[in-house]
Amino acid sequence: MTNALAFDPGAVVTPIRPKRTASDLADHLILAVAAADDVVSAISQAVAMLRRAGGAERVEWWRPTGDGSAMRLETADGTGRGRRKAFPLGPPGVLVVVGEWAVHELDSALPRLVPVMRRRWTDEQLADYAGLLARRVEALEDFAALVAHDLKAPLHAALSGGDPQAGIEQALGLVDSLLELAHAEAATELTASVADCLDDALQDLDATVASLVVEAPHWIPIPPCALRVLLRNLVANALAGHARRICVRSAASGSQWAVTVDDDGVGLDARGGYAQGSGLGLRLCRRLAARLGSELELEPRLPRGTRAVLASIGGGP
Repeated sequence: MTNALAFDPGAVVTPIRPKRTASDLADHLILAVAAADDVVSAISQAVAMLRRAGGAERVEWWRPTGDGSAMRLETADGTGRGRRKAFPLGPPGVLVVVGEWAVHELDSALPRLVPVMRRRWTDEQLADYAGLLARRVEALEDFAALVAHDLKAPLHAALSGGDPQAGIEQALGLVDSLLELAHAEAATELTASVADCLDDALQDLDATVASLVVEAPHWIPIPPCALRVLLRNLVANALAGHARRICVRSAASGSQWAVTVDDDGVGLDARGGYAQGSGLGLRLCRRLAARLGSELELEPRLPRGTRAVLASIGGGP
């Protein structure tokens, strides 16, 4: 008699898979978070993995609001109910895991993941601040170059025996424009009504347009004070080019938008006309538009006049 077990070669053998440990889960979570494109998608992937691979009934990510006064639910996976446990992530907010078994198992896995999430969040915030600082430095360089260049003419005119008061007033007007532009770039309101900003721009100019056509019902993703400055400059340039008819139109489709200012003035090539303009000047307006994620282009109109197009990148007509 033998104690050996009989083996049936035709039997189907189901392999025994080892249960995923908390350490295994933590390793997979860390790899997924590290490989994500940004911190938001990283935490969203972690939520999905915790729900499926971690066996949680539901996982939620609560993120601080902009002013930090409250928390809002950013993303969630699952619909189960049960024991809830919060795992603080620091600045990114809180992960909430629902499920008796899951909470017990994830108590060991999540403490390894949290420092990785915090580091990714901090690195991304630092990169954003570095980008903002670089844009501010670029703006300061623009201002310095334009002040050095554009203040020369009125100041030289004042020193050469011309009308000193006119030259000084022109120089002070340029300084005021630069300060207003800096204020416009620091604005926190991010969308603007084209029609409302045009009304404000016309009030600033205190000028009468013989014929003004406005077909601009859209809102566009530019701070109102910045759009007001840009429209004021475009209308002022049209008036400097002796335009009698100005037509302002807006168009939008999805993420693409455009604001068009047409006039019947002397056009781009006339000496002392549109291109000379007034106020901020076209160069500074182009730089402002670029920093706001848009572009400003000019083209001649037939038989006379100028078309100015302020548009999202690739959004012009």
